[in-house]
Amino acid sequence: MKILIPGGTGQVGQILAQSFMDEGHQVVVLSRKPASQPASEPWQIVPWDGRSEGEWQREVEAADVVINLAGRSVNCRYHERNRQEIMQSRQASTQAIGEAIVRAQNPPRLWLQMSTATIYAHRFDQPNDETTGILGGDEPGAPDTWRFSIDVASTWEATAEAFDLPATRQVIMRLAINMCPAADGAFGTFVNLVRRGMGGRQGDGRQFISWIHERDMFRAVNWLIDHEELSGAVNIAAPHPVTNAEFMKTLRQVCGVRFGLPIRPWMLGLGAWFMGTETELVLKSRRVIPTRLVESGFEFEYPQWPDAARELYSRWRDMAKT
Repeated sequence: MKILIPGGTGQVGQILAQSFMDEGHQVVVLSRKPASQPASEPWQIVPWDGRSEGEWQREVEAADVVINLAGRSVNCRYHERNRQEIMQSRQASTQAIGEAIVRAQNPPRLWLQMSTATIYAHRFDQPNDETTGILGGDEPGAPDTWRFSIDVASTWEATAEAFDLPATRQVIMRLAINMCPAADGAFGTFVNLVRRGMGGRQGDGRQFISWIHERDMFRAVNWLIDHEELSGAVNIAAPHPVTNAEFMKTLRQVCGVRFGLPIRPWMLGLGAWFMGTETELVLKSRRVIPTRLVESGFEFEYPQWPDAARELYSRWRDMAKT
């Protein structure tokens, strides 16, 4: 297959691109900054600006699958300029991809559109799945930054779903926190907190963390490609979300650290300010389950957090030695 990945230069895109290459597929990545990508990358990199027509549209014409990941990183402070860039980059790039598919003489058979599990409501009582889950934005007392994230996700999805594509199946991928051993990823950030003695619960620890092992993330994407009965919103998350307290306790055990200092919300807020990010990653309760994947027959290699944490930490430690 030929697989086109707009915005494939980020962590998720790199995992998908390498995994598809390993399986013998042709991979083309659309990048706003192709000159900044390593020359050693085994896949083809084609420039685009994420909004305008251009030579990149030829790649859409010849692709079997389009996996659109494009959008400015949300790992930043949500001041007005960053909010505009986050929203506009997702909306414009998704619009450009949709228009290119509409114009294609031989359109791709599948459009996988990135979204996020953050779209669901902050809640503790019940898990959110694709059918019964509650979309967020109206929770009493929710910070403005949380509502902004949901607005971004809703706009992202709505932009893709507005296209009438009779020859192209479309899946909206609501991705949980992807766990891989990369030093700059979420898992590495949590490990560093644990190893520095700050690996206790964050906030009151009751909030749920929805996560997925990088291997299962790729396998789920492959499953969506192969299973033509699946369309619309699909949660890509491990089937057993855990509370923040459980998550951190397991990570301390895996890292061999006995004690972790609890981190209060005001401390998280201060740390996020210094790091130029937001506290939503750890304070919002994301209790998301992958009902549609499971009901379609998908089996996770890492359904439970302890097994995933042990495997990830083993590789993280090996990478840290090199």
